[in-house]
Amino acid sequence: MKNTLQFALVALATSALSFLAATPALSAEGAVQSLRGVDAQAADQAPEEKTQLGRRPGSQKVVPRTFDKQPPVIPHATENFDEITLEENQCLSCHGPAKYKEKKAPKIGVSHFRNQQTGKLMKQVSSARHNCVQCHVPQVDAQPLVENTFQSVPQGKGK
Repeated sequence: MKNTLQFALVALATSALSFLAATPALSAEGAVQSLRGVDAQAADQAPEEKTQLGRRPGSQKVVPRTFDKQPPVIPHATENFDEITLEENQCLSCHGPAKYKEKKAPKIGVSHFRNQQTGKLMKQVSSARHNCVQCHVPQVDAQPLVENTFQSVPQGKGK
């Protein structure tokens, strides 16, 4: 009985300390302060939407990669494309093995046909690679979000 009471008191004290640690800090006047600053209620402003570079597929140059193993960016607009679902992927209608020659489009890489668990090649695109836009993004003309000193890999090296 004594051990149960001690355990209950320790649990109660721990809960009280956790609650106090989670409560916001009070200012000298007793008002609640946010860790975010004075104007925590103000909504963050979303950045302006950028227009995708390129219009019609095949009408512009391929955008060079800037680092080793970088997924190629999409050099054409995708704004009017259908959403990629388990049943449909409009990207494959031009870049899939059945149509890429006819459409004069780059064929999706062999890595997209590799089973992620076994490493074996499959006849269809791996379900892990079906959602193209999880790695490939449309190109936009945007300034870097923060200053940086990034320099791309010279073309023809590191591929």
